[in-house]
Amino acid sequence: MKTKHKILIAILILLIAIQFIRPERNIENNPSRYDVFHKSGQPTEIVALVQSACYDCHSNRTAYPWYASVAPVSWVMANHVNEGKSKLNFSDWKLLEVEKQRHALDEVIEVLEKQEMPLNAYQWLHSEANLDQTQIQMIINWATDFKKQLN
Repeated sequence: MKTKHKILIAILILLIAIQFIRPERNIENNPSRYDVFHKSGQPTEIVALVQSACYDCHSNRTAYPWYASVAPVSWVMANHVNEGKSKLNFSDWKLLEVEKQRHALDEVIEVLEKQEMPLNAYQWLHSEANLDQTQIQMIINWATDFKKQLN
C-alpha cells in the first residue's frame, strides 16, 4: 500500500475515533429560578432578543445544532460556551451580588456598543443573532434601565 493511502486511512480512523470523545452538554431542561428574566416582568421583546442572541453561550440552556455532535466542532463549541458562561451566565443572575450584576450590565452595554458580541462566527451560523442597530440599542437601553433598578 502506498504511503498516501496509509496516511489517509490513519486520518480516517482518527476522525472516527475522536467522535467518541464528547464534551458535556450545556442543557438545563427547566429555566432557572435564578435566571435574569425569571418572574421579572421584563418586556417580552427584550427577553426574546437577549435569549436568541446571547443565551447559547451565556446561560445554562444552549440550543445545539446538528453539527455540534461532530468532533472537533463539539470541542470548540464547548469551549466557547464554557468561556462565555465564565464571563456572564444569565441563568445564575440572581445568585450574583448587586455590584456584580451592575458590572455585568456595564459589560453588556460595552460589548454591544463596540459590536464585539455576538461573535461574528456565531452570527454566520445563527441569523437570529444578527442584531440590527435598533435591536442593539433596545438591549443597551434595557441594560441601562435595569441597572438603575438594582438595589
